Amino acid sequence: MSVPSDNNASAASAFWRSEKARIALSSSAIIAVGVMAGGFLLGDGLTRAHAADRSVTVRGLAERDVTADLAVWTLAYSATEHDLASAQADVDRDTAAIRQFFGASGFPADALQPTGVNVSQTTQDGVTSFTVRQRMTLRTNDIARTQDAVRRQFDLVRRGVALEEGSGITYTFTKLNAIKPPMVDDATRDARAAAQQFANDSGTAVGGIKSATQGYFSITGRDSQTEDDSGWNASDTPYKKVRVVTTIDFYLR
Repeated sequence: MSVPSDNNASAASAFWRSEKARIALSSSAIIAVGVMAGGFLLGDGLTRAHAADRSVTVRGLAERDVTADLAVWTLAYSATEHDLASAQADVDRDTAAIRQFFGASGFPADALQPTGVNVSQTTQDGVTSFTVRQRMTLRTNDIARTQDAVRRQFDLVRRGVALEEGSGITYTFTKLNAIKPPMVDDATRDARAAAQQFANDSGTAVGGIKSATQGYFSITGRDSQTEDDSGWNASDTPYKKVRVVTTIDFYLR
């Protein structure tokens, strides 16, 4: 049996020390690479997160001129006599004159319908009077024909018909749902153009939509001077302006 010499023992000890050092060095290198990679990924993530937060909020406007497609014309009139039969006869005569007027204007008979009647009785100085009030309503989609009749409505006065308070015509645009999608598209394009101008000024580019809010659709008279100047223009004219404003957040990249 042989006994290891001191030289052999020293060589073995030196070998294990060098091996441990190599392993420790390799581990340190791996850890350093990991730290560097983690730092890079963290920094890149923060950069991307910061970029994701960059956005601009703009508004887009879309407007369209439209023509009403429904006209409702209410005619209120009355007659007062000392007996109910005479008052009713006067009202019946006015009703016939109104029907003749609209018939001569080219409207079908069923376009004009009675929509209310009221009878009141008063006594003053011992004299009793009866008042019969009647309403007739024309409802039509023929806007051009209605406008022509409006221009000639003084013919009713010539026929002895005195229209009272409560008479009037309203024009309504009923096809709003049909134009909503293209108008929203127009407003979105308008908003993107505004965002692009901002991006050009700030040296960035416009990305996708971060969030969007569709404003309400408003209908005013086409020739209103201001948005609040809708008043009677909004319903009493067949020529209208439809308007929508959208608010959109665009990402910037």
